[in-house]
Amino acid sequence: MPYNLNDKLVVAISSRALFDLEVENQIYIEKGLEEYKNYQVEHEDERLNEGTAYSLVKALLDLNSKFDTPIVEVIVMSRNSPETGLRVFNSIEAVGLGIHRAAFTGGENIAKYLSAFDVDLFLSKNEQDVQEAIDAGFASALIYAVPNEYTPDDKEIRIAFDGDAVIFSEESEKIYKTKGLEAFLEHEKINAKQALPDGPFAKLLRTLSTIKEKYPDMLRIAIITARNYPAHKRVILTLRQWKVDVDEAFFLGGVEKREVLKAFNAHIFFDDQDVHVKPASKDIPSGRVPYKSGSGLSSK
Repeated sequence: MPYNLNDKLVVAISSRALFDLEVENQIYIEKGLEEYKNYQVEHEDERLNEGTAYSLVKALLDLNSKFDTPIVEVIVMSRNSPETGLRVFNSIEAVGLGIHRAAFTGGENIAKYLSAFDVDLFLSKNEQDVQEAIDAGFASALIYAVPNEYTPDDKEIRIAFDGDAVIFSEESEKIYKTKGLEAFLEHEKINAKQALPDGPFAKLLRTLSTIKEKYPDMLRIAIITARNYPAHKRVILTLRQWKVDVDEAFFLGGVEKREVLKAFNAHIFFDDQDVHVKPASKDIPSGRVPYKSGSGLSSK
């Protein structure tokens, strides 16, 4: 009987998001594929250091010990060839991560394989791969550099989301960017009881909320948004209509998100704008969610 992935939370992750491969990536950029390949083969028995999303992956996989059957599946999806990818699996074995599946595409487009693995979330440091995944309808984020000094919470998984263009669609974001703050606030006030449309991470949030119902002490979810009064109301009512429970919500109204995120100590933070993700990434693992191609929106 085939192994079923559609009843699990499936996270696809690139090797550079899971492990620190920046030296190796620089060799590829400066010296080409052949030198990169030689380097990886020569060093394939050397364990790689933790990458930005390592703590999140480890925490999610640890959830499996709480259930009779595993509920989380992590799959390495990389443009590496099978040969150069061997070092990644050697490192996975060395640190004892419960990752058993991989797709090494040898330079081919990754996005076209995401549906084959029923992927719920794709994390990568390759901007093209992330953009293609978003355009194909998958929750995906471009992972930033490893934080300077970061110690993850060892009792619960902490995930922080921005609202518009991440959990919710970019519809309201477009009004703000094209017509200004007053038009945005008026629109949200008028439509307060109308649920916001799904964004790229809505399905993921619902899945996490379902897991949280069973093990409320294992997962903590926060929404950290630039919205404030009166635009906060539509967010709260939308989550109520979705029957999604979040633990914390911060309506910052222009206050920088970095200090709040540092205090929350997220395993990962998802936001659509570099102006928020870049400073946050100094303290906590962070990923930028790109807009769909042709949306007319900028991440700056």
